[in-house]
Parts: sequence; structure tokens; C-alpha cells
Amino acid sequence: MDVKPVTLEGRHVRLVPLSMSEHLEGLAAAGAEPRLWRYSPTAATGLEGMRAYLQEALDAQAAGAALVFTTIDKASGRIAGSSRYAAIDRKNKRLEIGWTWIDPAFQRTHVNTEAKLLMLQHAFEVLGCMRVEFKTDQLNTQSQTALARLGAVQEGTFRKHMIMPDGRIRHSIYFSILDEEWPAVKARLLTRLDQGGHKD
Repeated sequence: MDVKPVTLEGRHVRLVPLSMSEHLEGLAAAGAEPRLWRYSPTAATGLEGMRAYLQEALDAQAAGAALVFTTIDKASGRIAGSSRYAAIDRKNKRLEIGWTWIDPAFQRTHVNTEAKLLMLQHAFEVLGCMRVEFKTDQLNTQSQTALARLGAVQEGTFRKHMIMPDGRIRHSIYFSILDEEWPAVKARLLTRLDQGGHKD
């Protein structure tokens, strides 16, 4: 698994390697809505909050544990959000897709659907992953519904997984897609894109 910075491009979305100098201000603007961070262990609001969030991501990338993307809407040229590969396990050919957030202006559009398609396609068809996993807050039923609709399989609950900024103890629910399941998931995503991509 040769996980290295790469640009992934579809019809509507371009995922480019995160650059602090080029993307900080655009990501801070895209992530300004506090509700985006309701289920996140980090609230990356404001320029300095976003700078710290991105630096942590880049540090993980430098350590070989993550690969971070900035999500760009091709039609407008605007930064729409971010996502990353994480928990990269090269020996066992698996990784996680997570830390995904989208500017509310681009939610329920083609953006998240095509971004997921591009990242999953690269993971399975280029990197040769056997498994791609996702985790979500037990309270985030919207995310769980979206992952199930995607075709990901719910595996179980990681109890008392982390302490949230407000002190709440978060339980995380894990989902996964295996390599043999990818063709059906891909077909589902392509159909959704053809229908407008707004079922996220």
C-alpha cells in the first residue's frame, strides 16, 4: 500500500492534498458553522482553531498515519470541506475514511457522494485495500444512516471511546466495506451521482 499525496478528480469534485498556506482561509470559512463540529472531538472554528486542526492533521500525515484532502467544488472553485485517510495499516491493507466535514452550503449535493466515491475507489482499486472502515458518534444517527445507505456494514460499538470537549463520554459505532463488497457499493454511488447525489 503506497499511500502518498495524490489529487483525486471526478466530474464535480476535486480532492487535493491539504496545504496549510493555500487552504487555511478557505477551510476556516467553510468550517465556520459550529454545528459542523457537534460530534467531533475537535471544534475547528475560527482561523486559529482551524490552523490547529490542520496542523494536527499534517503532523499525522508526516508520521505516515494519515493522508489529508481538501475538498473543492469544481463548478464554483470553492473549498467545500475536508476528509482524510487515517488509521493506515499498510501491512494489513486497511485504512479508515474519516474526519469528513462539508460546508452546509454543499451538504446534500454531489460533493460528499463523489468525494466518498473517489476516496473508496482509490483505496480499493489503486492502494489495494482489503478493508475500509468508518467510525461515527453513537449520537450521530444521520451519519449512521448515510453509511448504511452507502452499503457499509455496521460492526459494533467501541464503548467509552473518547471524551468530547464538553466532557461527554463518546461511544463510537464502527462500519466497514470489504474489497469484495466494493463493486456493489461503487454501483450504488454511481447511481446516486446520476440522480443528483443528494442522498447523503
